[in-house]
Amino acid sequence: MSPDRRDEPSSPPTASSSSTSSLNDEKALDRYTTVRKESTPSTPPLEISEKVHDANAAQQAYKAPDSTNLQLLDGIPPLAERSSGAPGSTFGKALLKLVGVRRKDGQPHDLDSIATQPSVFDTAQKEHYMPKASYEGYKAFDPLFRWTWRQENTAIRIVDWKIFLWVLIMFLALDIDRANLANATADNFLKDLKLTQADYNLGNTLFRVGFLCAELPSQLISKRLGPDVWIPTQIIIFSVIASSQFWLSGRSSFLATRFLISFFQGGFIPDCILYLSYYYTKTELPVRLGFFWVANYLANLITGFLAVGLLQMRGVGGRAGWRYMFLIEGLLTLTVGVASFFMMPSSASATKTWYRPKGYFNDDQVKILVNRALRDDPTKSSMHNRQALPVKTIFRCLGDYDMYPLYFIGLMFGIGGYPVQQYFQLSMRQLGFNTIQSNLLSIPNTVWSIINLLGITILSELVDSRTFVAMAENLWMLPNYIALLALPNSALTPWTYFGIATVLLAFPYVHAIQVAWTSRNSGSVENRTVSASAYNMMVQVSAIIGANLYQASDSPRYKHANSAIVAIIVFNVAILYPSTRWYYRWRNAKRAAEWDVMTSDEKSGYLETTGDKGNKRLDFRFAY
Repeated sequence: MSPDRRDEPSSPPTASSSSTSSLNDEKALDRYTTVRKESTPSTPPLEISEKVHDANAAQQAYKAPDSTNLQLLDGIPPLAERSSGAPGSTFGKALLKLVGVRRKDGQPHDLDSIATQPSVFDTAQKEHYMPKASYEGYKAFDPLFRWTWRQENTAIRIVDWKIFLWVLIMFLALDIDRANLANATADNFLKDLKLTQADYNLGNTLFRVGFLCAELPSQLISKRLGPDVWIPTQIIIFSVIASSQFWLSGRSSFLATRFLISFFQGGFIPDCILYLSYYYTKTELPVRLGFFWVANYLANLITGFLAVGLLQMRGVGGRAGWRYMFLIEGLLTLTVGVASFFMMPSSASATKTWYRPKGYFNDDQVKILVNRALRDDPTKSSMHNRQALPVKTIFRCLGDYDMYPLYFIGLMFGIGGYPVQQYFQLSMRQLGFNTIQSNLLSIPNTVWSIINLLGITILSELVDSRTFVAMAENLWMLPNYIALLALPNSALTPWTYFGIATVLLAFPYVHAIQVAWTSRNSGSVENRTVSASAYNMMVQVSAIIGANLYQASDSPRYKHANSAIVAIIVFNVAILYPSTRWYYRWRNAKRAAEWDVMTSDEKSGYLETTGDKGNKRLDFRFAY
């Protein structure tokens, strides 16, 4: 909320922190009704349908953005006239404005009108969605609380700059320590350590295996300790190991550090995604994650430029330049890890501490963030953010067959991106370019990738279809691999290969869209914790496959490997993505056929007695 509140509509009376379920407090509702009569709100109340009544209250039919039908109660405080739009994020809207494109629903809001979106907390079934007392934001929750677009925009802007920006910096640190190996290969790294191509492949495989082994355990530790404690700890540990690569002596130490770095990086990305999901709605998260993965490309740019300078230290103290590169970049990321202990609050309602006495948010902003998050997804309050997952729950979530299509996509979609990327600098050296040239030639595809990532973000704003947007990465790769197969040896000159590889590696990266898709379809905090790890584990398996496709026996054209990649891409585009879309549409239609015909009393009865949880409930709808 703005410090000067005279120009803003007064907030409705809210229940005290000891009685947050104020929707059941008739006196609180009566008091608010009196205030509303005395002061007309900026946004008129929703009209009441005369056609829909039951024994409890008059209701109005409302179709939520996820296609769920809500029957809103009469007499509740006013709600927003229209939705915030989907995805509707500040980042996405800024990108659309930059390219001069406007969504059909992109008309600007009256900043002083009500921004509170209709939700299950405005229905007769409200009591079945109320947060548990153990939820970290319990005291800030109030279903009667209303706020304006001006207030919401201010709160989200603080989240973007105070929370999200630092998450980007942490991810940048992780990517620096995992991306710099490719730069080292341009400085005779393999020759200095007497490593073969098979050893290099094995090191990359062990790197992915380390991620694979640590994904789920790391998520469980984070769920118990809290991301604000575990993520900084991870950064410090893997930074120390990354710095120790200065003293590599041969094959064994190379393989050991590859595994250990990734083992302590494992789970970092799902941890960050779960952490961000506490602050953003399901329509805002995908675009933020798009920018989250921009950090991945920025790391490639930064390490590329740093390598140009640091690798020139070869000979200082009789040491190779790549040794100084590992040491200096590891110490840099170690600094980020230490700072992260002080920069990451545990939740929106706990940003005040001895070194930050005023916190990031005022009391009204805390209420806005908590209430908008739960209105968007009531399951976010089902667990405390430091509550461990029971073993039985873990196995139940792993057995969630509705998530398997997304896991299979995670396994298959990215295979084509790994081989050329992994060998890019090494291939440039083998084609006759020197160390500096090999690293500089990796920069154009990185810059182009960032542009394409922003482009796919804009497309996701305009097209309400995760399936078709996510196919873009494979569609981009396909003609490039066909060119690598079809061109004769005489036509594949060093600069021709550089051009094809650059275009191929500039693919629009859709991983962010699919990660958010997985988070959205998980349906509960516990399932979101497990599914984020399971999806990322499939991505790591995909990377292991991709890291071993190019074998020395198939060089230099790698025709067998490239033919296999073309077959995989065609399968993904023609079968995997379309069938995933069909499956989720079928599941939604089947549930809607039951849920939408229920009366209000029948819905309440179902919610009170059902054993279904998360995405197995009849009122849950999958995104596709």
